[in-house]
Amino acid sequence: MLAEENLGGVLLNAQHNFSWLTAGGRNGVDTSREAGAGTLFVRSDGRRFILANRIEMPRLLEEEIDAEDFEPVEFGWEEEKASGAFLPDRALALLKNGDALGSDLSIDSKTRTVESAIARCRYQLTDSEIERFRSLGRDAGESIGSLVRTLRPGESEIEVARRASDALAARGARGIVVLVAADERLQRFRHPVPTARRWEKVLMVVVCARRNGLVASLTRIISAGTIPSELKRRTLSTARVNAKLFSATRPGTTGAELYNIAARAYAEEGFEGEERLHHQGGAAGYRSREWTAHPSSKEIVQTNQAFAWNPSITGTKVEETCIAFDNNIEVITASPDWPVVEIEVEGQHYVLPDVLSLE
Repeated sequence: MLAEENLGGVLLNAQHNFSWLTAGGRNGVDTSREAGAGTLFVRSDGRRFILANRIEMPRLLEEEIDAEDFEPVEFGWEEEKASGAFLPDRALALLKNGDALGSDLSIDSKTRTVESAIARCRYQLTDSEIERFRSLGRDAGESIGSLVRTLRPGESEIEVARRASDALAARGARGIVVLVAADERLQRFRHPVPTARRWEKVLMVVVCARRNGLVASLTRIISAGTIPSELKRRTLSTARVNAKLFSATRPGTTGAELYNIAARAYAEEGFEGEERLHHQGGAAGYRSREWTAHPSSKEIVQTNQAFAWNPSITGTKVEETCIAFDNNIEVITASPDWPVVEIEVEGQHYVLPDVLSLE
């Protein structure tokens, strides 16, 4: 990437990139910010540095990275605060005169932002990343599947969200997105931020769970009693859309092609135009979505790449995270003993979550 971009080195400060390059390390302190509290610097000759102030460096070296892999460059926090160009100046001092400096986040005119090029390096998962992703997906699917079985009408969306977050935290994961929709809010909003609304009949819980940088997403819907027939019908149609996306998620397929497959699938199910009411999901990894499928997307599916498709029809949604291989996909977020629908597409069978009745 450095050679392609004609860079002498690149600064990686975004939390997702720090986790990626350190195989799961964390530089985040303030989770409201994309920027982290330590910065990796990689030169084109292969030398790697970690730049951090004296507040952060001891913890980063001891707990978050393999200290043998990075040369530490420590400085005072007051030096860092004195100049917005402090980090690029430090990095430039470690480069040959005239070498260009890149960064994942926009810093100042001394660096060139190359996040899109860095992102492409993250897409194809290594064997160890696949194992970490499987473990995260298994824990997320188990914990949320178990939790929602214990929910009862009368609980508020906020309380459900807290319990979902706690269930993930018990597995060492953080819910970076936790959405909850009770009853009519499921009909009205695609991104239902939790409110004080107490659920009565139907509830949807959506999580994006992050652990060691990787993010797995899933959605589960429950009914307090008999599942309404219209909800059952719409969920089955949504699962069919998801199955067709799974079937088409093969190396070489473009994001635009995947979007068009979803659009046609909605129309075939009698729900033409639903794709315009919410995005369908896309590539996953160190961000909840590395890219989303849209009509003009030129992104291409790669082997060993994670995907989280989330098709929705007004009032329901189906979402799982999977990994695409050369000739198949592997769902990693399944919830044990959850009711499912099995759908065949071009000779392949895909298992997707149905609505759970608490009766």
